[in-house]
Amino acid sequence: MPVYCLRDISAEVHRALKSMPVVVVTGMRQTGKTTFLRSEPGLSDRAYVSLDDFAQLEAAKSDPDGFIRQNNPITVDEAQKCPEIFGAIKRAVDEKRTPGRFLLSGSANFSILKNITESLAGRAVHLAMHPFNRREIGQNTGAETFLKGFFEKQDIRSAHFPKVVHPEDILMGGMPTVCLKQVQDPAVWFKGFEQTYLERDVREMSQIGNLMALRALLRLTALRTGQLLSPSQLGRDAKLSAATTSRYLSLFEASFFINRIPPYLGNRASRVIKSPKLYLSDTGLAAYLAGIDLSSDVLVDPLYGPLFETYAAQNLSSILSATWQNAGLHFWAVQGRNEVDFVIESGRACMALEFKSTARWHDRDLAGLKAFLSATPHCRAAILCHNGEAAVSLGEKLWALPTRLVLS
Repeated sequence: MPVYCLRDISAEVHRALKSMPVVVVTGMRQTGKTTFLRSEPGLSDRAYVSLDDFAQLEAAKSDPDGFIRQNNPITVDEAQKCPEIFGAIKRAVDEKRTPGRFLLSGSANFSILKNITESLAGRAVHLAMHPFNRREIGQNTGAETFLKGFFEKQDIRSAHFPKVVHPEDILMGGMPTVCLKQVQDPAVWFKGFEQTYLERDVREMSQIGNLMALRALLRLTALRTGQLLSPSQLGRDAKLSAATTSRYLSLFEASFFINRIPPYLGNRASRVIKSPKLYLSDTGLAAYLAGIDLSSDVLVDPLYGPLFETYAAQNLSSILSATWQNAGLHFWAVQGRNEVDFVIESGRACMALEFKSTARWHDRDLAGLKAFLSATPHCRAAILCHNGEAAVSLGEKLWALPTRLVLS
């Protein structure tokens, strides 16, 4: 049996269970939710049921109130499969508001599923489990995240420098079975994931007859990871109407397959881009769907830059959601002029990050960061994240730091 790897989200889940009657852990299928619920110290002694089990699902549907009262505290995996239990949970919580009573999980966003009408507002807290980040793969979850510490105090004197980011890290991604090397051929695993995702997960959320069109849109989306989202352009390329494209993209988002990062609008710069950026949630899946594998000369592939940026988005989203709940992730772009890959905002302050897939950089690579600093006085630091060794200050609030450090 594989050794259980601790997750960054662990502390937040335990904290939430001490104060809220319902805690919901959601995330893309195969990111390790079930393993976490069954193996995490402090959670494994709870009563556990999975609604992937037909008998348990039928029992929950036939008598939802009796089902959720049979054991306390109880963990219900794949809870979205039985919308009826959400009303039963609401009634039980209203009768007795005991912290940690219900721990739910699912591979779909409950709040935007049409068949789930009970939101459990005021009774539940929702936490997202992302694919493995670098901290989790390296089993460094006990250490403070570099970004949070650097945001508070711009000091790198005691920083720990982990391993450099390799192309293999990006092509393997963060799906546990692949990144922990529990499968011999990642391409075979990704193929099976794609088939299951399209033929089972998406169809469970919405009745879709044209799987070929959906598969084409999925692959076109992978080819556009790291770009501004344009549903109309995606629809034209996939030969789908704008309405159908938007509906399919909503399904991708509801199942956590894609992530939309909004623009940062906290400054007065003119002509600021307002469309969100689109990222696949896992670079391994993105590379597979785009036809890139470990046998490719990936460093010269035109998609390597966007994949590197997607890898940064994947890690940043995971770190922030698990360890820095009040921080938001954005990007910044002024049309036709300057842009910054990511802006982390916490309270009234922010920090800008620009990622380079190479070890070297030039003055022109700093243009976006300098423009952002000029337009945003409350920015605490602007960091050029490169794939080299140097960690240096380049002037007031301006830094060049290794990506491996920034994502640690």
